[in-house]
Amino acid sequence: EVRSKNVLGLLRPSSFVLRTPISRFPDFPISRLADIPMSTSYILRPPMLPAARRVRAYFAPVVRGAETPSIYDPAAQAMFPLDSPPAPWIDLGWIENFKRSSATEIVAIRGGIKAAPTALARKQLSARVEFDFREWGKLQMALASGSQHMNLLATIGSITNDGSGGYPPISAAPVLSGSSAVTVIMAPVYVQGFSIGDLIAVDVDYTGQTGYVGTGIAAAYVKSAADVRSDVNYIRRVTFNVVRVVNTSPTSLFLSQALPGGAPASSGCGAQKIAGFADREGGSFFQEWSALFVVPEEAASRICFYYPRLQPASPAAEENFALQAPIRGFGLHAAFAALPATDANDNEQVLCYRSFFPAANAAVY
Repeated sequence: EVRSKNVLGLLRPSSFVLRTPISRFPDFPISRLADIPMSTSYILRPPMLPAARRVRAYFAPVVRGAETPSIYDPAAQAMFPLDSPPAPWIDLGWIENFKRSSATEIVAIRGGIKAAPTALARKQLSARVEFDFREWGKLQMALASGSQHMNLLATIGSITNDGSGGYPPISAAPVLSGSSAVTVIMAPVYVQGFSIGDLIAVDVDYTGQTGYVGTGIAAAYVKSAADVRSDVNYIRRVTFNVVRVVNTSPTSLFLSQALPGGAPASSGCGAQKIAGFADREGGSFFQEWSALFVVPEEAASRICFYYPRLQPASPAAEENFALQAPIRGFGLHAAFAALPATDANDNEQVLCYRSFFPAANAAVY
């Protein structure tokens, strides 16, 4: 039995009562009920029962090569506003069908003549998490597909067609020194090539770099210049420094939000209009991100699940769900394998953290 109050649309349970039906014990004399030493009503203390309608997802980049994750500090960032997470976390909206699982093996250490268990140990650390994105975007698609995520650079005139965007695209507009994560400065003649509402990719020219590429966020791994046909635009094809133009001036583009990878380089950087995004089934590159999942405090307490390092563990897939007949929504299914990180407080290898922030005045135990 659940008794609840709904205040401003939030779940505020006043009591949760589990009642044992007497009919389950037909041979027990009713006259003896007073002799039972415990109550037949079991009340769950609502402030100690987290409850919410959905889970919120946030992701932040891992420094590839060093494999350094973005840190969520539950002591310092406990109850951050859900709509404005602390940097560098990126809000990817509400998710559904959130499921965590572990395949870590716990084995017995045995000793003595009879090989009796004397202690337990963990081996083959393994954890997974999966869910469905309800919103589509650049990062949501990249995480759900797992490999390089392509920006469809705008083209004009005669091109060579390709499934991830034709070649050559419209040439990049050179970005000038003094640009920031929210303002891109360029010569007036280049500003005229952009309009309010345009999606743009802002990153450095490809000049033969190998290894991880992409300003601020590793977007791909290049083994050789020949693999990407030495395309000067290649890094802008895969970069996460993608944003929408909300205003212009004679010398600047003003952006709807900060570039995820940070301010453009002071030289050798360009901006290109993009038509959309594409992901692919296959490829050798694996995305790697830190993740934070929040069960919000609709019942006054909050739970956070922090994964320092996640890599996609399933191919691109979608799921559909009912909106209002006959219309159906399409979500992105994502599944990840957790990779280990070292906790500096005790030098232990861990895959994930679970933190709990109790409701005010709730009992501790």
